[in-house]
Formats: sequence, structure tokens, C-alpha cells
Amino acid sequence: MTQLGHAAPDFTLPRDGGGEVSLSELLPRLVVVYFYPKDDTPGCTKQAIGFTEMADEFAAAGCVVVGISKDSVAKHDKFVAKHDLGVILASDADSDVCERYGVWKEKSMYGKTYMGIERSTFLIGRDGELLREWRKVKVPGHVADVLQAAKHA
Repeated sequence: MTQLGHAAPDFTLPRDGGGEVSLSELLPRLVVVYFYPKDDTPGCTKQAIGFTEMADEFAAAGCVVVGISKDSVAKHDKFVAKHDLGVILASDADSDVCERYGVWKEKSMYGKTYMGIERSTFLIGRDGELLREWRKVKVPGHVADVLQAAKHA
């Protein structure tokens, strides 16, 4: 589980385009890690496009953005190609990283309960410390909020 002011859980996951992405290898840059339920769904697409549209501003703030879902690398590759995305997408197929960040939750829809990813975002400092977290994220305005926090980190 995550705790503000403490080290964010490290991870190494397969990523879009092949290869792997590791939190420890992204440091000492600021890192935004956002967890989202599923590629190519309306909210997740808006969020990924939002981070892509502001990618230059995140880079200017010394920040790299990584999106994580349980979708496969092949599905991520299709999602990236379809929407010309410019963020790293990592595959947490076994939900280990989701569990360590506390975003793998029981959810309900139409009276049925199931396990899924609670849309959440984490800002990790240059030293790997968890600086900020957003839980139960609503997509509108969220990317701008994260960018402002990164600019002031």
C-alpha cells in the first residue's frame, strides 16, 4: 500500500512497443503513474489523450507519465496506434502492481460486484518518494490538476 512521504512501490512491467519500464529507471525525473481500468473505453481514452496533449508540458516540468492497466502489451500497442498516444503504457496482467498501489478494488455495476482497477494517479518525486495521490479520479480537469502539482513539486 502507498503512503505519502514514503517510497513509492517500485515496479518493472512490460510496456507498449516492447521492452520494460521500471520506476527506479525513470528516476531522478518526476514520475506520474496513473492506473486506469481498460484500453479504448471512453473515460480511459479521454484520460490518455489528455496526458498525450500535455506531454510537452509534463516533459518541461521534468516529468514522465506512465499509464498502467491489466490490458496486454498487444492491446496497449493497438490503443497507442489508434489514438496516437504519447505516454508509456505498461501491462500489469497479474495486478501485482495494482495491489501494491491499493487500486485493485471491489467495484459494482448494475448490482453485480467484481474486482477492477479504481482510476487513480500518483505523483512520485525525483527521489522515489510518493508526493501526491488522487483516488477515485474523475477524468474532466484531472490531467491539468496533475500537471499543476508536477510543476510545483
